[in-house]
Amino acid sequence: MKRYKTYLFDFDYTLADSSKGIVICFRNVLERHRHTGISDQQIKRTIGKTLVESFALLSGVTDADTLEEYRKEYVKEADRFMTANTRLFPETVSVLQALKEEGAKVGIISTKYRYRIMELAKDHIPEGTIDLIVGGEDVKTAKPSPEGVCMALCKLKTEKEDTLYIGDSTVDAETAQAAGVDFAGVLHGATTAEELAAYPHVKIMTDLNGLL
Repeated sequence: MKRYKTYLFDFDYTLADSSKGIVICFRNVLERHRHTGISDQQIKRTIGKTLVESFALLSGVTDADTLEEYRKEYVKEADRFMTANTRLFPETVSVLQALKEEGAKVGIISTKYRYRIMELAKDHIPEGTIDLIVGGEDVKTAKPSPEGVCMALCKLKTEKEDTLYIGDSTVDAETAQAAGVDFAGVLHGATTAEELAAYPHVKIMTDLNGLL
């Protein structure tokens, strides 16, 4: 795999495992509204989608106002439970630091809110390791829209051909394809290698060490 000048990462299931917190928050909202019989795996399979999309898939609700209320309730739950139930993958910090030492720019593009990522990063990722975070509140259209990636390319003053986007889901693969940048898949999450390999990619990795 060639060396890139810029590495853009998804967050959930790519750099960190926040599945425990996500399951808690979804389950609290869903069960409050009597949506039962939903497995942890079903919830985990929605990671990477917007909250509204996830609630629609999990609950079967289609009313926009109801889904927006679920989203607001989830955010309140996440304020209580998310950061405490999120852990970086063992290799995350060392890989990010190695890329920075090579002179690369490093960014995060996520549907998770930027402030939530920063809560975790300030305590666990050394300052200066991350050049840019684009969160869900920073874009008008969520992934797989290329808006977040294009915003990062502009702010980091880098070219598409010099950029690799790394993610765990088919949404991430679609995002990279829409943005016109190379994609590498990582198998930290609920998406299989076969599912990721159906999209254009330069590599499918068991963990982030595959970037080095």
